[in-house]
This record gives sequence, structure tokens and C-alpha cells, in this order.
Amino acid sequence: MILIIDDDSAVRTSLVLLLQQEGFDTKDVASPNEALAWLHHHNPSLILLDLNFSIETSGDEGLRLLKQIRKLQPVVPVILITGWATIDLAVAGMKAGANDFINKPWNNNHLLASVRTLLEIHGKKTEKLNRSKLDDLYQFKQIIGEDPKLLSVLETVGRIAPTDASVLVVGESGTGKELIAESIHQNSFRSNKPFVKVNLGGISSTLFESEMFGHVRGAFTDARSDRAGRFDIANKGSIFLDEIGDLDPGSQVKLLRVLQDRTYEPLGSSRTKMVDTRVICATNRNLPEMVQQGHFREDLLFRINLITLRLPPLRERPGDIPLLVSFFVDNLRVIYSRPELSVTPRAMKWLRSLQLPGNIRQLKNLVERTILVTKKDWLDEEDFHAQQENTEPKKGGTQLPDVGELTLEDMERQMITRAMEFHHFRITRVAKSLGITRSALYRRLEKYNIPYDEAAD
Repeated sequence: MILIIDDDSAVRTSLVLLLQQEGFDTKDVASPNEALAWLHHHNPSLILLDLNFSIETSGDEGLRLLKQIRKLQPVVPVILITGWATIDLAVAGMKAGANDFINKPWNNNHLLASVRTLLEIHGKKTEKLNRSKLDDLYQFKQIIGEDPKLLSVLETVGRIAPTDASVLVVGESGTGKELIAESIHQNSFRSNKPFVKVNLGGISSTLFESEMFGHVRGAFTDARSDRAGRFDIANKGSIFLDEIGDLDPGSQVKLLRVLQDRTYEPLGSSRTKMVDTRVICATNRNLPEMVQQGHFREDLLFRINLITLRLPPLRERPGDIPLLVSFFVDNLRVIYSRPELSVTPRAMKWLRSLQLPGNIRQLKNLVERTILVTKKDWLDEEDFHAQQENTEPKKGGTQLPDVGELTLEDMERQMITRAMEFHHFRITRVAKSLGITRSALYRRLEKYNIPYDEAAD
């Protein structure tokens, strides 16, 4: 049963007809008092709540009612609907416990998609499945591991994949965030449509609109022809926005507008296009902390994380290391035509003890590098240990990590941290040693959340 709370009889009638045509049972009421009276005796599966009653347009009445609803029905999904929508109101509603926020006049398809998604997510009971059962139900072939923490993530992926819920995948560099995003797409109803990957950290703010929304001929000096943007290419499919924590404030506003209104305009065009794309984001940064520091928009965070998946680092699931090593070796046997390749139990035990800050990416590179350098097929602890040592800093010198173990961002963060410690946090000296200006250093210190004290300079 879906409960509709709105003082406008025309709105209630429209919503009732729309939902009943889709097979949903509905109950509509016109006031907060009616709603609370009904909720004391019934348990709806979802609530559509107007934020404004009588002549008020502030949304305060609706927010007060939402807080009362949460006391009576702590887990029922709530979608807020209002004709006086503001970003601040949306954020306040989400903080008060709403699950989604839709503007009047609404788009029927968008509203129905939100209803179905929330009912799907909240309607299914979590069932603990082993890896064998998960593989029978879903496509997870490229994801290796049997650790309970990983299986919990995969169970959630399986439950949410058929919905259109926005998903935020968080985890350290090299934990497999892109593979999780791909698995969400592969197990969805959009699997036969495009899966478009975008590394937001590699797109400058000046090119963001053109890259994401496309442009028309003549939109700027070098625009010699029309070009489709990433959202256009991902139409009916899924778009994976990697490194979303690196998005600058101006681009965050433009992305939020697309996610909120489901529309955009190509650069240089006045023609509005509709967005029908599943959005999956990923980051290795602490977005809630960035929100508190003013570096990431709170309203954008609410829009992208209806579901948050946290990938455990490899050091928290060491039992999966032998499985990953075996998987890599099986592939490399074929790639390098060495069918006799094998790893000794002693080597497996040693590999399992590694901390591996670069996670799966670092482990894969270590295995492949060892196979390339070592001519024998029976790989022992010493063979892997030698290659591990080759990537560690030597006394009296500096050794760069192997390609793929760290991103440029990871290396920059480490170098700035080391320089700050070496120069006792004196900004001028640190900037000079790194070959950048003080202002450039300040931007990076804020970007990487590295503490500093201007008074100490």
C-alpha cells in the first residue's frame, strides 16, 4: 500500500491514477492529522509526502510531519514531492529521513522509477549466501574472493542491480571499485545497453560540460562538428563516474542539476535532452568529511549515495590472497605460454602476510613481475620477495613504485606528506622544495586533507 499525503485534490487524484495503472494499491489523505491517524493503524510500503500544506511554501509543515512519521514508521521509504523545491529544502528532507526528493510538476517515468527502486530495495529480506549460491544467481565471474565482507558486498550488488538506485562505491585504491560497478550493470536490466566509464579526475573543469553533455558545432573555437557527450552515449545504459571526489565545485553544480532534473543541454545548444541512465559513482576519498570541510556539496552526496558499497582493503581479507594469486597465475600461464607455472605453499603463505597498500592492483603486478623476471616455473617465497624488495625505497636512494601500484594522486599525496614532515610543516620551504607556489600547495593540502598551520610558516 502506498500512502499519498497532499492537500491538493488534483495532485492526489493524478498520483492515485498513475500508481493504480501500474498495479499499486494506494491510500490518499489531505492533511498531516489524517496521515498520522491512518499511520497509527496501518503500515504502508511507501509514502509520497507533499512538503507544503495550506498557504505555506517553506516546507516546514512537511518536514515536521516527516519527523513524526519517522517516529511511527522508522524504515518505511519516503519520497518528498513539492512545487517549491530548493536545494536547502532537499538537503533538510534527506537529513530528516527522506529517501528521495521530486519536484512538481513531476516526470511520470522518473517518479515510477523511484517508487519501484525503493520498494525493491526495502521489500527484499537480506539472505546470507555463500559464494557458490551467489554465482548461481548472479554474474560475478571477474570478482575473486570468498571473504564474508566481500560476500556481503556481492549480496547487496545482487539485490540492487535490478533497480535504478544510484550507487556510491567507496574503497582504497586498487580494491576493485570498477569491477563492482561493472557487475551492477551486468546484473541489471540495462546489461545489453552501454556501460560508459568516466574518470572525473582526468577531466578539467573547462572541458567538463563538453565531455559529459556534448557540444554542437561552433559552441567554442575548436568545435568543428557536433559531438555526443558521455551521458548521451550512456543513454538507456549505465554511467560510471570514477574519482567523483576530485570534481571541482563548479562541475559539482552542473552534475547535480542533471541528477536532480534528469535533463541537460549540450554545450552551445538550447535543446533540452532527457537523461535515462543509471548512475554509479566511486571514490577513495572521505566524502562526508569533504562535505564538512566545504569541498563537496552535501546535496550532491545525497543524490549519488542512495546505496553505498564499502569495499574492504585486501589486508582485511587475507584469506582471499591465495585465490587471487591462483587466478592471476592461471591467466598468465596462457598469456606467456608457460603451462607449468605454479606457486609453492610457502610462497602463498608469505604473500598472504603482506600488507599490500595498493591492494589487488599491487598484488597482480607483483605476481606478473615475478613471473616475467623468474625463468623457473615453480615460484617460491624468495622469487616474490626479491621483486617486492625491488619496489621498496633503498637506503640512501629513492625507488619508484611499480606501474599500477599507486596512482599519480597517491604519489603526490605521499610526496607532499613527506615534504611537510621533512621541513617541519613550513609552507614556504615545502612549496619551494616541491617546485610549486604557496597557493598551489595550499590547494593540494586541502584536496588531500593534509593538516597544516599557517602560523608555523
